[in-house]
Amino acid sequence: MRRTSLLVTALVVMSAISGAAPTAAAQKPPTAGEERGGPEQPPKDPFARLLFPPELIMQHQSELGLTDAQRSTLMTAVQQAQGKFVETQFKLAGEGEKLARLLQASSIDESQALEQVDRVLSAERELKRAQVGLLVRLKNALTTQQQAKLMQLRQKE
Repeated sequence: MRRTSLLVTALVVMSAISGAAPTAAAQKPPTAGEERGGPEQPPKDPFARLLFPPELIMQHQSELGLTDAQRSTLMTAVQQAQGKFVETQFKLAGEGEKLARLLQASSIDESQALEQVDRVLSAERELKRAQVGLLVRLKNALTTQQQAKLMQLRQKE
């Protein structure tokens, strides 16, 4: 029984952490088959091609001709988001642990378990919302020409 609870906790935390990086979904551009959705599987992240992860912007800042003001805006946005990510990841991990404890019982109180699932999903939503918010702020700090340049650079990688 102890092993099962550890497995459930690990799975909940792993799923939370795998989606918790500010740009986990947007780091790799989708392949041609992923963009179309292909007959076998739907696209992994339909918005990845529309937004730019901070790493991509930082790697190409000189090519993009970022101004000092843009650099400052981008750094501030990333720093603020990182604090929110860490806080939310801890919250998510804690709620996941609570859910795992509830699921350990041989007889589970369904309403209690579903309430806890709602708390886990709420924390996940908060994290995803913060991630998308960061990516939107980053894109908004770039000019149309810089965005087009990033699209080209991402296709080459």
